[in-house]
Amino acid sequence: MSKFKTVIWPRVILFGDSITQFSFQPNGWGSELANKLARKCDVVNRGLSGYNSRWAKIILPRLINPQSPADGNIAAVTVFFGANDASLEDANPQQHVPLQEYSENLKEISRLLTSAGVASDRVIFITPPPIHEPAWEKECILKGCSLNRHNSVAGQYAQACVQAASQCGADVLDLWTLMQKDGQDYTVYLSDGLHLSEKGNQFVAHHLWGLLESRVANLPFILPYWGDVDAKSPESSLLCD
Repeated sequence: MSKFKTVIWPRVILFGDSITQFSFQPNGWGSELANKLARKCDVVNRGLSGYNSRWAKIILPRLINPQSPADGNIAAVTVFFGANDASLEDANPQQHVPLQEYSENLKEISRLLTSAGVASDRVIFITPPPIHEPAWEKECILKGCSLNRHNSVAGQYAQACVQAASQCGADVLDLWTLMQKDGQDYTVYLSDGLHLSEKGNQFVAHHLWGLLESRVANLPFILPYWGDVDAKSPESSLLCD
């Protein structure tokens, strides 16, 4: 048995739907965070395409185990649900979650994280982004269905997310509001009316880093810089705590 301790890297967990799952693609917001945090912590993608907050609260205890050494060292968690919850009930009943239930689900997710040892000040909620209905309607037609999301409805869920975050003591990134601030053309942030474009990924990475940076600022650089390794006795540099 080795006498040396395993290096436990802190973790930032990205928990959400497809907008999180796809964030590790080239130039994705998750990839950008992982690049910024290299040698300081692991950025773990727990994005689940198509999931809503109802399903998220059910599977969360399966994703974070407080008994695991890795999960005992979580620097931050992003919670990014709502785009599917906000589907119109008549057009997409499988993914739709009523507004009040969505709010309660977010609060339950916060409680579950707290019970797993993740304090509320390490949690960042992210609201659904705006919907560009003409573009998303084209996608729906290609899939053989009618338009199943409205931007105004997504805004109601975004507002509920902001309120839930405040009640839970968590931080929040209100994409729905920021992307439409001052009447700017938010469509450039979307690839298909719902999911993020490259510019949208950059937008999320930039604004999320503004909230995340303070939570990871004190994380040390893990293992010595190569120039600091004693070439004659590397073990003395690499195997010390």
